Amino acid sequence: MSEARLSIAEVMCHFEKLEDPRSEVNRLHPFVSVVVLAVMGVLARAGGPTGIAKWAALNRVALMELLPLPNGVPCKDVFRRVLCALKPGAFQECFATWLEKLRAAAEITSGVVQPVYAVDGKTLRRSHNAETGLAALHSVTIWASEYGLTLAQVATDQKSNEITAIPAVLKLISTKGAIITIDAMGTQTEIAKQIVEGEADYLLALKGNQGLLHDGVIDYVVENMDNNFANVKARRHVTKETGHGRKETREYIQMPAPKTLPGFEKWKGLLTIGVAILTCISKGKETTETRYFISSLPMGVKKMARAIRSHWGIENSCHWCLDVTYREDESRIRDVNGRENFAWLNRFTLSLLKQHPGKDSVAMKRNSCSWSIDFLVETITVVGKK
Repeated sequence: MSEARLSIAEVMCHFEKLEDPRSEVNRLHPFVSVVVLAVMGVLARAGGPTGIAKWAALNRVALMELLPLPNGVPCKDVFRRVLCALKPGAFQECFATWLEKLRAAAEITSGVVQPVYAVDGKTLRRSHNAETGLAALHSVTIWASEYGLTLAQVATDQKSNEITAIPAVLKLISTKGAIITIDAMGTQTEIAKQIVEGEADYLLALKGNQGLLHDGVIDYVVENMDNNFANVKARRHVTKETGHGRKETREYIQMPAPKTLPGFEKWKGLLTIGVAILTCISKGKETTETRYFISSLPMGVKKMARAIRSHWGIENSCHWCLDVTYREDESRIRDVNGRENFAWLNRFTLSLLKQHPGKDSVAMKRNSCSWSIDFLVETITVVGKK
């Protein structure tokens, strides 16, 4: 199959309605060209405005053939002013149509018709400013696990604000038909209601923050384990993996949610409860970790298991790449808008790299973007297979 592509002109079209935040005096460089150069620069391993400008200067001849740049390539101050002045919400909104094309293509390529959207937060550890009292940026994102796409982002300045950020980020996309997975902090009745009303299903982790419900699920599971689930319609699914000197066994158990659970009636759409037991043997030492979940999914333990594994995948497929390949935690961008816009550029360009059909690692693809303008253009314009 051949690759479906955008043209550079189509890429530029996504930003035409974005308001130029610069002063009307001395606008030497077309606004849309500056924004597209920023996207391309981040793809090519730039970690800030200075890096984007240096990369652009080294590739000036090729870039002037690709984009309208009547006065050459911008300097670092132009990129800094634009990225710090742009309103993050408006900037992110420009990517919506582009992301929808990528999502639709990924759905066809993957064959996944009920995708898992993992909602999780990540802190940019060095983005704080003690002198001004600016806390480190904490972003809550929606990661389409099977598609390798970040669909939306909402920033906060504290991890504790995830409870208010999660409803906000869910409003930014259509969740219809998806499975929404969230860690225990987001296990809230109003969030569950919002997901169901968005025609999606939820799988929510339980910890001590849901004290009575958490304890009730544990008691119910243990009680039925003691008689091998003789009185409930439980389903099990077991997987085993070996690698890197480790042996991992994952056991998933799903059963109908009993109406006797504390607060059962408060959880809209609640149908099932689940347990995931991870047993790991490494260097002769065995460890076991057990997690509990509530869900609006009907019985179907393999689907539940896929959702749980997909949620865990956000750490390896998204956060690990941002930490190691993008070195995001080392960023010292402290401007409120600038750091949020850069966080979004990191996530969006990571999504582009994951859509590229090549078999190289994300790190190698990003290196290739920095080495070859042709490869970079291929990466920024590919939207899938046709």
